[in-house]
Amino acid sequence: MKHQWRWILMLVPVTLLLTGWDAAPPDESTPGTAAPVVEKTSLGARTAIIPTLAWVIGSYDAEERANLMTASWVGVCASRPAAVMIGLRPATYTHGNIMARRAFTVNIGGAELARYAAYVGRVSGRTQDKFTATGLTPVKSDLVDAPYVQEYPLIAECKVTKTVEAGSHTLFIGEIVDVKADPAVLNDAGVPVVEKLNPVVYSPGSGAFYGLGPNLGAVSELAGQAVPKRP
Repeated sequence: MKHQWRWILMLVPVTLLLTGWDAAPPDESTPGTAAPVVEKTSLGARTAIIPTLAWVIGSYDAEERANLMTASWVGVCASRPAAVMIGLRPATYTHGNIMARRAFTVNIGGAELARYAAYVGRVSGRTQDKFTATGLTPVKSDLVDAPYVQEYPLIAECKVTKTVEAGSHTLFIGEIVDVKADPAVLNDAGVPVVEKLNPVVYSPGSGAFYGLGPNLGAVSELAGQAVPKRP
């Protein structure tokens, strides 16, 4: 009988090990605990990065006609000097305009102007006078050789300092000469704020514009929440 119990006691830990039993399972609510591994789905080499911006780009053509197009391969690219980048296909009418004039404007509007961004992004300036069609008002910049849109609340006037050929698109680096803003989109410190501008973003996958959600908190506040406090 003693030998029988000895074999039983020896087999118990082996059985528990094989069945995966853990006397002290990890606390799933504790930060730093290993989470279940979820395998990512490969989407291949494509522009499935969302969201992108929806900037309306102003330019003049060879006949001094003001033109607009919507671009989403865009963004701030430098702080000193302040500069932005817009990526355009050579086939676009605006591409030729900016190549010749070496200037453009960035026009940023809220959700109430989304229909105009959709329209000027779908028709060509070669066949359509987009200002006449939409009823938008062109304003000749005093600083760069390009028009901006009176109805848009946030404008950046840019001069081209460099172009880079990046495959299907030409990247135009535009130094910001001035930013103009309607007082209605500024806070007390004179800075444009998302809550007042209510800008839209674009999703290449769905081909739709979207609004932005609520304020999630200041960066300093959120950063402080990232690392759990030790007791």
